[in-house]
Amino acid sequence: MSDLDFERKHAEDLQRLRGFRLLDDDFMNKVFEDKACAEFLLQIILQRTDLRVQRVHGQHDIKNLQGRSVRLDILAVDEADCVYNIEVQRSDKGAGAKRARYNSSLIDANVTEPGDEYEKLNETYVIFITEHDVLGDGHPIYHIDRTVRETGALFGDESHILYVNAQIKDDTALGQLMHDFSCTSAEEMHYQILADRVRYFKEDTEGVATMCKAMEDMRNQAARENTLSIARRMLKTGKYTYEDIADVLEISVDEVKALDESRSA
Repeated sequence: MSDLDFERKHAEDLQRLRGFRLLDDDFMNKVFEDKACAEFLLQIILQRTDLRVQRVHGQHDIKNLQGRSVRLDILAVDEADCVYNIEVQRSDKGAGAKRARYNSSLIDANVTEPGDEYEKLNETYVIFITEHDVLGDGHPIYHIDRTVRETGALFGDESHILYVNAQIKDDTALGQLMHDFSCTSAEEMHYQILADRVRYFKEDTEGVATMCKAMEDMRNQAARENTLSIARRMLKTGKYTYEDIADVLEISVDEVKALDESRSA
């Protein structure tokens, strides 16, 4: 990339950064990879002041049974070993019921080891924070748990799904949190802990550099995923050798071979 292209990209990144809200997953990931911020978020959503986050990961890769990697926005674990997946979704399509079920099953498959007893499965929470009221009934939050249809009693499998409706910005703790999720400026936010973190990434020299680097990494990752997708399509046609594909897409022959082997598997 030329110096001129670099400067243009950097200027575009700075402009994009100024418009970021916590409802933008690229930005949310960086803010809530901070343990204190993730803990604060979960305490408000779950109305639990006793909840203590032990560790948290942003942009956490997790694999399904076929070995395909899926990236979760935030994955946190508390002191009781409860596991929390927090996703922000501006698109209703990305927060469908089947997506929630899939994320929940992925977590179950990845927190257990061979030979573990089923009763030792971690309690899990899949939490979608959505820009729109995805479930459409006007509630600020929706709690989904399995129940026994005939009795209405909770099934008790400790698998929970929650939808938080960011459209409702009332004077409750959750409403004020959703207000903060919609702000582009730290000065407009209610909660100091979140405002400080937002201000760091938008105004501090080190924080801005970190965020710009994250955006560059995401661009590179997206470009690489696109390249691999093209390689898979070329392999599927059966018309190209490994060397042809590697040459056209500027990747190694070993990478093409590995893609073909995983595709066949």
